[in-house]
Amino acid sequence: MEKLMVEGGYPLNGKIHISGAKNSAVALIPAAILADSTVKIDNLPRISDVEILADLLEDIGAEVSYENQVMTVNPAGVIPMPLPNGRVKRLRASYYMMGAMLGKFKRAAIGLPGGCNLGPRPIDQHIKGFEALGARVTNEHGAIYLRADKLTGARIYLDVVSVGATINIMLAAVRAEGRTIIENAAKEPEIIDVATLLTSMGARIKGAGTNVIRIDGVESLHGCAHPIIPDRIEAGTYIIAAAAKGSEVIIDNVIPDHLESLIAKLREMGVQIDVGDDQLLIRSSPKLKSVDIKTLVHPGFPTDLQQPITSLLTKAQGTSIVTDTIYNARFKHVDELRRMGADIKVEGRSALINGKTRLQGARVKASDLRAGAALVIAGLMAEGITEITGLEHIDRGYEDLESKLLSLGAKVWREGLTEEEAEQVKSS
Repeated sequence: MEKLMVEGGYPLNGKIHISGAKNSAVALIPAAILADSTVKIDNLPRISDVEILADLLEDIGAEVSYENQVMTVNPAGVIPMPLPNGRVKRLRASYYMMGAMLGKFKRAAIGLPGGCNLGPRPIDQHIKGFEALGARVTNEHGAIYLRADKLTGARIYLDVVSVGATINIMLAAVRAEGRTIIENAAKEPEIIDVATLLTSMGARIKGAGTNVIRIDGVESLHGCAHPIIPDRIEAGTYIIAAAAKGSEVIIDNVIPDHLESLIAKLREMGVQIDVGDDQLLIRSSPKLKSVDIKTLVHPGFPTDLQQPITSLLTKAQGTSIVTDTIYNARFKHVDELRRMGADIKVEGRSALINGKTRLQGARVKASDLRAGAALVIAGLMAEGITEITGLEHIDRGYEDLESKLLSLGAKVWREGLTEEEAEQVKSS
């Protein structure tokens, strides 16, 4: 086990390149098994979630090679064997194997997914969609079993806007008979990315990126090559870090339209942001202003950036209110920020941040992926050294975190945990 050491106070300056989108990658890799020939996915981030999915595909018979950010998947040998637990428990997005295997084989068995503990995140909308397409769904010994004689297109209204359910239903519907219409669909850029891959494979999809998606099923799909879009959440995290400690930081390989809600809020705080075609130039301000933020489904402020921006708001003058309407358990980082001297009070789904506080380095633990990012940003702003454990969460979603921060002038490094520290982490 390791911990990340962050010595605060060093200004950030320079240029970093954003990796491919994690939230696309975890859906695109399962989608590859729907093809009947080889699929190449380019610009994949080197993160643990991608490695876990590659292993899952190999477990069911796919031939997978992964080097230089390119994954090649030959699904010819894939069989619909059950994936009850094991690696599935480490990755919530493993539920995309349900839609992909149901679409291709008309059956699947997947253990209940794991991933970050962000409170109840039911998959009832996924199941509602699968049943509408003709699947029988049962829960047997902690695993979800999907069985269908055939899949038939249907009109499906999602009671809750869900990225996962929208993508999973798309994966199953592309090989169903007839037309499927998904209403109240999520609009995230990652959904468009998945639809683009499927279309390149021969699927017939219209409306991705809107709240109504129409899919005309096809009998077979073929291989293709597909480059993943840049990771808007990774980009947002480094933009916030630059707003916290940057003099001049260039964020390269971004799609600015995907970051509009974050850019608007940071400008409201007083951060100077110059927007190019695929780059952003960030200049921080010594006098940041407080703002109120409410997370919403896309194109609203993303819940995945709520935790990182909470750290930044401790530096702003005045009181900010951050409300998370997506996940009610996404304030676990607040206790850790308090250890560092932050003045934050949580009331229901909102956090009240009294700003202009000076953070102090402390021993803290990342409880989930974006909480880890928030603690790294807090460590960059703090006086002294911050020790962050729970790095397995950070490694799930950020490629080359230390090297990217080091290239900007931050002082960060990893150290092994002592036996006593490891026991403390396990028991906490």
